[in-house]
Amino acid sequence: MMLAVGPGIFAIGYTIGTGSVTSMAKAGSEFGTQLMWVLALSVLFSWVMMEAYGRYAVVTGGTGMHSIRGKIKYGGALAIAIIAGCVMAQWTCLSGIIGLTSNAIYELIHIFFPGTSPTNYWAVLGIAIFMTIILYGILLLGDYSLFEKILVIFVTIMGVSFIISMFIVLPAPGEILRGFVPSIPQVPGGKLMVAAFVGTTMAAPVFVTRPLFIKGKGWGKENTKEQSRDAIVAAILMFVVSGSIIVVATGALFHEGKAINKVLDMVYTLEPVAGKFAVAIFMVGTLSAGISSIFPILMVAPLLIADYRKGELDTKSTQFKVITGIAALIGLTVPILGSNPIIAQITTQVSGVFVLPLAIVGIAILVNRKEMGRHRAGIALNSGMIAAFLFACFMVYTGINALIDLFGN
Repeated sequence: MMLAVGPGIFAIGYTIGTGSVTSMAKAGSEFGTQLMWVLALSVLFSWVMMEAYGRYAVVTGGTGMHSIRGKIKYGGALAIAIIAGCVMAQWTCLSGIIGLTSNAIYELIHIFFPGTSPTNYWAVLGIAIFMTIILYGILLLGDYSLFEKILVIFVTIMGVSFIISMFIVLPAPGEILRGFVPSIPQVPGGKLMVAAFVGTTMAAPVFVTRPLFIKGKGWGKENTKEQSRDAIVAAILMFVVSGSIIVVATGALFHEGKAINKVLDMVYTLEPVAGKFAVAIFMVGTLSAGISSIFPILMVAPLLIADYRKGELDTKSTQFKVITGIAALIGLTVPILGSNPIIAQITTQVSGVFVLPLAIVGIAILVNRKEMGRHRAGIALNSGMIAAFLFACFMVYTGINALIDLFGN
């Protein structure tokens, strides 16, 4: 059933990683459900962009970066800017994700074996290296079909874990609904959290790599309905899983006045109300989120470069193997430095918002070309892309101010 989601499973993998879990859990612990509206809009516009890139791919057989490069005036520069923005944003997040995941694995071990030290730099680093080697090895040996199946397994485990956790500490429905009224927390770090939400949920790689995965799936013009269904199902799952994390943190921590400042705080999110095994359920979801994110992030640079050059899904070339290896090494930065992965993750997620306007402009031009025929963007899709562009620009402004506030103090 989950395989029916198809290329959308990569959207969930890119979007809901330990970075997303961290942002949602930290926001829920500090602001309750106040930022549910940001999540809702981010997912809505992610769906619009997945539909736009996916529709272009199935109708024309073209891919995102290759088509932007070849069919738009000055498209080469635009495509390079999109690729550079996506790769920089994803690689900076990757190190925080590996740091978070390896810390979470060690702290889960500590929960069930209290005799171990609460912190152990070498153990965490060893876990990070072992996990990275395994995932890199799978990338060297596999193909699209294998990658999709692995992501299905971890995304399913993640979704079930977080939804079960949500029902353990479910707050009042009225409190959840109030979170859909737009407001930005007027406290230090409030703007940073809003921008991080958008950077991790409305992530440009979710859309710009979609034509490649559609090509890998073998979908063509006869699959326009499947493509649209895939996009909307992926968006719904993104909202349900991410929203459940906010609700868990609201129910377990916000009302207790507790905030998440380190990974250990996140591990104990559910323990006061449900014991160690509920913590284990939440942590299994967190670990699955981490693995489901690391996997596609390692692939993003070689995929986009191959897209730009040839317009093909390339997972077998020497270029793919070398660049994913470089990404894997970069991903070990936070574990090697022993940095606080919570702070590193949320700060780097903001970088994801800056490339969004460019990614939206590129596909908006393509889906309005004559080659789209009767599938050319209509009033609804164009209105959605305009709204997404304005939202992205506002978030770029918010992200810049958040970083100025953070580093200016």
